[in-house]
Amino acid sequence: MKAILMTATGEPEVLQFQDIKEPEISEVTQIKVKLEAAGVNPVDTKIRRKGVFHDQALPAVLGCDGAGVVVETGTEVSQFKTGDKVWFCHGGLGREQGNYAEYTVIDQRWVSLSPKTFSFAEAAASPLVMITAWGALFDRGGLQEGQTVLIHAGAGGVGHVAIQLAKLKGARVITTVSSEQKAEFVKNLGADAAIIYTQGDFAHAVNDLTGGKGADLVFDTVGAAVFKESIAVTAHFGRLITLLDPGELNLGEARMRNLLIGFELMLTPMLRDLAEARDRHVEILNQCAQWADKGLLKPHVSRQLSLIEAAEAHKLIEAGHTSGKIVLSV
Repeated sequence: MKAILMTATGEPEVLQFQDIKEPEISEVTQIKVKLEAAGVNPVDTKIRRKGVFHDQALPAVLGCDGAGVVVETGTEVSQFKTGDKVWFCHGGLGREQGNYAEYTVIDQRWVSLSPKTFSFAEAAASPLVMITAWGALFDRGGLQEGQTVLIHAGAGGVGHVAIQLAKLKGARVITTVSSEQKAEFVKNLGADAAIIYTQGDFAHAVNDLTGGKGADLVFDTVGAAVFKESIAVTAHFGRLITLLDPGELNLGEARMRNLLIGFELMLTPMLRDLAEARDRHVEILNQCAQWADKGLLKPHVSRQLSLIEAAEAHKLIEAGHTSGKIVLSV
């Protein structure tokens, strides 16, 4: 089968379009999926530059997010049948095969039926960012109806989904973006206020919008500098959740505000083989599929490239400022 192989660590050119052995079912609870699309995430580019998470030698197939059609089932598969359309976040970290390929084999436990209203590209764009946004907002952030949440980089892959999930919860959403065009984009998603951070200090804007109180929950998807500045705009007794390492910080003000600080790394259950936590990921996808089919949740696919253009997709991700998601059509 055709696949994109990461042949070494380095620039996007290490991603090579090659023929590899087609995977086969080896366990009675596995299904074989003909992949129709694969999501491209920032973690894919970081793995390409720094190396895979596991000890297996390269080459490796990247891509955590996949969507496709079940073409074969193991003898004890009970949840899926041939022809089912599925989506999932599995593989691509250096141990199991990722989804930059024509086929994959996966245990039925880690798979969900994809939304009936989604294209394959939309389904492949969604799992990692939906699980990440859900975990940060609800499981770690404890967001409640009527609260105010600040979502950084609201036009990005995680951010644009987080806006929709927060609105479904009944929260007031403030978000940061880099341009007028992106401000319009996030408002169309439901954001109550969009702060263009290139035009001024976002902290002043947040405090103006909240009467000096700050946001009950701040969701940092950007990194250390934004995390540091966000402490002063998180309400007393509020929560500050980040996807990234905030580095060395003076947390005196965070302590004075009695903040709960948390981290969201949705890859942990896969990296540490935490089966029950992975079950939770499938539960999240099942709920998101219900909302999607009611027209309440939808990813924005800004670019759809062919599998052979994986290196170009990585270049676009690393250039930054992508709205929504980039997807590879298999």
